[in-house]
Amino acid sequence: MGNISIDKKALPRLLDDTSARHGASYQQAFTVLAATHRGRPPAQIVPLLRRTADEALLGFTGADLREQAEAISAGQPYELRITLT
Repeated sequence: MGNISIDKKALPRLLDDTSARHGASYQQAFTVLAATHRGRPPAQIVPLLRRTADEALLGFTGADLREQAEAISAGQPYELRITLT
C-alpha cells in the first residue's frame, strides 16, 4: 500500500477522468498495465509506470513505482492512500 501527497489540482490526473487534458489518467493506465503485465519482472514495469506518471504530471518516487510494479507483477491489488494538499 502506498501513501502519497498531491496537490488537489492533480487529482483528476490520478483518477479515471475521461475529460482530463493530460490524456489517459494514471488510474486508467495502471489498470491496463495490471491486465497486460502480470507475471513480468517489476524492473520491466517501472519504466512504463514512470512514463505514465510523468505524462500525468504526478510526482511518484522510485519507491512508489517499484511497489506498484511489484503488485502488478504479482497480480495483487494495490491500495494507494492519497493526501490532498
